[in-house]
Amino acid sequence: MAKLDTSLKDTFRRARRAVEEEYGIRVYIGDVPDPNTGTFDGSEIGVDFANDLEMSLFVLVHLFGHTVQWNTVPAYRTIDARVRPGAAPEVIDEARTYEQNASRYGLALMHRAGIRDRDRWISDWWASDWRYLSTFYATGKLPVWAECRIHDGAAPLLTPLEIPPFTPKRFYARYAF
Repeated sequence: MAKLDTSLKDTFRRARRAVEEEYGIRVYIGDVPDPNTGTFDGSEIGVDFANDLEMSLFVLVHLFGHTVQWNTVPAYRTIDARVRPGAAPEVIDEARTYEQNASRYGLALMHRAGIRDRDRWISDWWASDWRYLSTFYATGKLPVWAECRIHDGAAPLLTPLEIPPFTPKRFYARYAF
């Protein structure tokens, strides 16, 4: 049995508490259809129970960022209809900004929760996530996640993006790869 990273578990709990208590967004752990790792709808975030703890933390904070975006920028609720394999470069660039800023909001959330030792971690995870998504957009095929992971701190360091005031509203469910 693998040794549990208690620091990572505490980080997840603190981030979840901030999402639920400070922003009024319900977080649940449950079954999410494969190959997805989570789901969100603007008012709640679901994290797949099969994720390891590190993936669960990234899904939580990243989908919090998307929740902020959906509640503050209506055009982002339809980005999935525009960004597809073979989409125009400007649409892919819009998707890159959307995805990066979701992680930047997640970083701001972690800072608000007193988590200040995961900046490098989320930067590497964001870069891995974008490598995964951009490969899908370029090829139309989902790559192997492990082949997209960046572990060595080579990714540019993200900076937090100030979380604007918003009231969570339910729109429709969207899955996260």
